[in-house]
Amino acid sequence: MRLVALTALTMLAFAANSLLNRMALAGGDIDATGFAIVRVASGAAVLVVLSLVQRRGLPILAPGRIVGALSLVLYLMGFSIAYIRLDAGLGALILFGMVQITMFAGAVIARDTVAPARWIGSGVALVGLGWLVSPAGALSVPPFGAAVMALAGIGWGLYSLVGRKAGDPLAATAANFLLAAPVCLILPMVLPTQMGAMPMTARGIGLACVSGAVTSGLGYALWYSLLPRLETAVAGLVQLSVPVIALVGGVLLLGETATPRLVLAAAIVLGGIAFGLLAPQRRMGSSGS
Repeated sequence: MRLVALTALTMLAFAANSLLNRMALAGGDIDATGFAIVRVASGAAVLVVLSLVQRRGLPILAPGRIVGALSLVLYLMGFSIAYIRLDAGLGALILFGMVQITMFAGAVIARDTVAPARWIGSGVALVGLGWLVSPAGALSVPPFGAAVMALAGIGWGLYSLVGRKAGDPLAATAANFLLAAPVCLILPMVLPTQMGAMPMTARGIGLACVSGAVTSGLGYALWYSLLPRLETAVAGLVQLSVPVIALVGGVLLLGETATPRLVLAAAIVLGGIAFGLLAPQRRMGSSGS
């Protein structure tokens, strides 16, 4: 039960990142790359201080550290830049759809046993997400935004796969953020399109700091602590709940409209996740707990 509660808390943190990003960018308080830079810098500062205070050290040269840091950069920058072109629902679908595909691919490559119910539940949840964000008419997807968000999804999927082998979750996350920060700072200078012209307001910086220090930094450290206890397929499956949580948060916090379609689609997504998680447990009995 404790594992379930902590996993749910982590999904709430992930959804909060989408809401904080949308609040900052939609309000014109900060540009996309600026948000990513402040987010990773504030996350690095908090995590490094916590690691040093607890005398955990910083495993900068640990195996897989470069992959972890670069995949974090890919996610952070892609996530912010893509939301310039995509609406929140469609962006969430592309992001977590690619996370799901990446993590299931990781499970197949690692020759993990994936129960049929996991595949079925995943498929049902993806169908629900597709219906949730698809417009009534023809779907028009900005190619650049979709491609960048897909890369962000691959980045987060790889980051999660690497995290399964993290020894000390807090120290590993701190090291990842510390290495990612200078890369995020330099990357906008070489991007083909200038995206840093918008001035930063105190509100934009504050939202990015909360996203970086709390819902990203501490949230990702918690996620790294949970990953070794979750099957790879389960870790991918539960993240499909994040777009639904983000949309509900948008209704409650940002004044977005709750429609019957949203409620029904959310029920399909959550039903698919529940089937994928609970069906193997029922079949295996106590050995599956």
